[in-house]
Amino acid sequence: MSKMLRDLQKMQSKMMKAQSDLKAQSFEAEAGGGMVKIAMNGKGVVTMIKINPDAVDKDDVEALEDLLMAAINAAVKKKDEATQESISGITGGMKIPGLM
Repeated sequence: MSKMLRDLQKMQSKMMKAQSDLKAQSFEAEAGGGMVKIAMNGKGVVTMIKINPDAVDKDDVEALEDLLMAAINAAVKKKDEATQESISGITGGMKIPGLM
């Protein structure tokens, strides 16, 4: 029983470090062949948006909105995949309720 508790404490410590490491990472994505670029930190906060002037057309704002949405969703996906990979490495692939 005490070995299991020690193992759980080690896992908890590794999880806390992994969460801290992920929060410090930056996840970048682009859409429209680089017309829109987004960076997001591990907390899910958008930290950078770059828009190529050629992507701005006052008569087609919807296209720019679509590019922004695609880039943000791609950055979120990268962040989520990195989080899943990090947690999977710690838990050995076990699905533990409440972690994801």
